[in-house]
Amino acid sequence: MKQYTEETFHFDISNEKIQSIVAFLNKGETVTKKEFAIKAYLHVRDTWPYNPNRFSLINEDWKASELITHKSGHCIDKVVILIAILRAANIPARLGLAKVKNHIAIDHIVEKFGSDILVPHGYIEIYLNNKWIKATPAFNKELCQLLNVHVLEFDGENHSIFQEFDQTGNQVFMEYLDDYGTFNEVPLPFMFQLMTDHYPKIKEKGVVLGSILNLSNL
Repeated sequence: MKQYTEETFHFDISNEKIQSIVAFLNKGETVTKKEFAIKAYLHVRDTWPYNPNRFSLINEDWKASELITHKSGHCIDKVVILIAILRAANIPARLGLAKVKNHIAIDHIVEKFGSDILVPHGYIEIYLNNKWIKATPAFNKELCQLLNVHVLEFDGENHSIFQEFDQTGNQVFMEYLDDYGTFNEVPLPFMFQLMTDHYPKIKEKGVVLGSILNLSNL
């Protein structure tokens, strides 16, 4: 368990940017680990609006302290930030990767990749009250309102990984197709392999590790 509270290359929890967020969330108050985890989840969910259009293939770009400087991020960006914040508060956390199918607001992805499959999709596992709990801080409140989808809450006790339906209850929003397990670092080569396996266009365009994948350029 100790390994999931320690500093790593990507989860550089001693960085002042991460430490300042921890201090901001604590605000001099005494909170339980569960209360802090909920506050951190909400902060990450709504501070960095979801933006799937940029995906860095540069290892150094995946440091939490670097991702914090961005104005938006996709699901894995936001999970890395949340993991770092939680570890800095001595709460065990790790990165999970999955393959999902999204049925709402995915026209741009389908246009570029010819598929409504999203891979890799990132989620977090947080260790609270002697169990691992899954959560997904990807979709900020404003985006959910725009998409007519219930915002995904986290209560620190139950898994919170997807909105199954939109607010009408009639249209499926997201479903998990595969789970690749959890990781103690950002497995960038593995993530890139998943992308090239599912999206041949990436290879066709000559995108390689060490570059930036921007959907607008595909």
